[in-house]
Amino acid sequence: MKRIVVLISGSGSNLQAIIDACSAGFIEGRIQAVISNKADAFGLERAKRAGIATDVIDHKSFANRESFDDELLKKVQAHEPDLIIMAGFMRILTPNFITPLLGKMINIHPSLLPKYTGLNTHQRAIDAGEDEAGATVHFVTEELDGGPPVLQTVVPILEGDDASALAARVLQQEHTIFPLVAKWFCEGRLNLDNGRAILDGEILPSTGLIHSN
Repeated sequence: MKRIVVLISGSGSNLQAIIDACSAGFIEGRIQAVISNKADAFGLERAKRAGIATDVIDHKSFANRESFDDELLKKVQAHEPDLIIMAGFMRILTPNFITPLLGKMINIHPSLLPKYTGLNTHQRAIDAGEDEAGATVHFVTEELDGGPPVLQTVVPILEGDDASALAARVLQQEHTIFPLVAKWFCEGRLNLDNGRAILDGEILPSTGLIHSN
C-alpha cells in the first residue's frame, strides 16, 4: 500500500473522491494525512470523518513563500509519502518544496492544459468562444500548471453555460480522472522521467491521454 498525503485549501470534493477510491480498494494506497493552509477548509472535516490525520499550516503566519514551503515540506516528509496529491491546494509552490518531491506530486487543473493556466479557467474558456472545456491531471513541476499532463477529460460548453454551470460538470469528471491517475501511480505504472510522463513504459503525448467519458 502506497503512502499518500493530500494537500487542500477548500471543500475537498476531489479529496472525497480519493478517500472513497482508497476505501474501495480502487487505489492501492492509504491516505496518511490531509494538510490544509486554511483552518476552515471543509476538506479537513471530510478527512476527520474518514479517520485520517489532519494538519493546518496557515500561510499567513509566514513571512514569505519560501518559509511556508519549508514548513510544509517538513510536515509532508514526516509522513514518508510515496505520492502527494494536490486536491484544490491554492498555493503557488516554490522550488524549496517542489525539488525534493519532484516526481511524487500530482495536481488537477480545471482546463485542457496547456490552455488557461492559473485562475478563472471556465469563464476564460467561455469568453474565448471555446466549444469545450475540461480538466487535466498533471505532474507538478516548478512551472505553474506546466508539469507534464497525464490524463484529460473533455466537457462540451453548452449554449447558455455560465462559469458555475460549466465548473459543476467539469468537477463531476474530475472525480473520475483524479483517482484513476492516483491508481496508476500507486500501481507503479506511472512515473515522471526527465520531464516526461511515462505510463506503462510509454511516453505520454504532450497533452496526456484523453479519458472517454
